[in-house]
Amino acid sequence: MKKKLVVLTGAGISAESGIKTFRDADGLWEGHDVMEVASPEGWHKNKELVLDFYNQRRRQLHQVKPNRGHVTLAELETDFEVHIITQNVDNLHQQAGSSNVLHLHGELFKVRSTKNHNYILDWKTDLNLGDVDENGHQLRPHIVWFGEAVPALDEAIEIAQTADYFAVIGTSLQVYPAAGLLHYAKPNVPVFYIDPKPASIYDLSNPLEVIPMNATDGVPFLRQKLLNL
Repeated sequence: MKKKLVVLTGAGISAESGIKTFRDADGLWEGHDVMEVASPEGWHKNKELVLDFYNQRRRQLHQVKPNRGHVTLAELETDFEVHIITQNVDNLHQQAGSSNVLHLHGELFKVRSTKNHNYILDWKTDLNLGDVDENGHQLRPHIVWFGEAVPALDEAIEIAQTADYFAVIGTSLQVYPAAGLLHYAKPNVPVFYIDPKPASIYDLSNPLEVIPMNATDGVPFLRQKLLNL
């Protein structure tokens, strides 16, 4: 029986592959207030702007590759049962070879109907006004925007509760409910936090080791540490 490693990843691990993060430029994302391009209000105000924004993100995703952090997490499946819960909407974990990836905030390479949340399509190219579902309803990015529910949260909590080891990688732990997931780890489960600028973690009774490194260096470091336990 392999021990279960549950990993929560955030924007930092993708940033090392060249993907911009919400933390860039004082909260602006590519020059936009995030509420303009990542909220239901922004969508209703200017659908073309939102579609163009995610079209640019989708095009960029075709041009980036997983980094050593992603690849090492995939390699850890040799020795551990690895479950990745990611706040990221890219597919870099899958590209690297990870087989158990749960996306909390949606996926760039998927779109869904504005009327039927269960109507989801794979989508690798631009999404435009006039692209509709089978009933003629406009398609939108399959992204969880600010103010929307996180459908995968219950599953993420269940996974977190099964961890033998819990790792947090490349997240400022500012975005809830994702940031609260580490608190669902069972008592005495070791928690490892990899981030070059780690946030302070309060009210955590579990053993905590902070590794102030970026993902490309920190994940291989963590792998060696886990193999030696």
